[in-house]
Amino acid sequence: MGREQTSVIIPTDIIDPGQQIVLMEKAKSAGIRRAIEKRVILAEEQASVRNFENILDAVAALEQWNTAALAVLGTAYSVFQAVGAFNLANNKLAVFYAVQVETIPLPVSLLTFRVGGAAGNIKAIFDLEQLATRQVVGGYFSEPVVYDPTDNIAVQVTARIATGVLARVQLGAFIIEPKGQRFGSA
Repeated sequence: MGREQTSVIIPTDIIDPGQQIVLMEKAKSAGIRRAIEKRVILAEEQASVRNFENILDAVAALEQWNTAALAVLGTAYSVFQAVGAFNLANNKLAVFYAVQVETIPLPVSLLTFRVGGAAGNIKAIFDLEQLATRQVVGGYFSEPVVYDPTDNIAVQVTARIATGVLARVQLGAFIIEPKGQRFGSA
């Protein structure tokens, strides 16, 4: 049985930029520690930390954060347009630390991280509706969501409004991989 994720979303507009950096550094450190545990790297100095790229890492068609069209209220949709789930390469870990919803009014209510595909086990879930009345529709996770190499990842949002069009839901995420293996094996 996996570790249960206990994390809350902290709205971006109530934390100062310094605290945002602290949460991002916390995510990097968690990813590097896990990469050492999983023997992706042997020491921190061997880690390359970069931003998650939709095409390279999720095998998405576009380097954009677009969901599928939100056609049915209460239905889960992937945040990676046309990609329901994907497997990480055997030399990469993914660490998610934040979310921002560009589409207004807020068309989604939940952000769900799953392992094992689109119907897999829930790794973490965040209530996005609390962001609807904020000046900045985004937040940082109090604890990062870390995925291991070869995990089958699905990240979904639940439609709050059936708009019939895509939503722009951007995730803050890092990839941790060995230095010099940017285009490593899949």
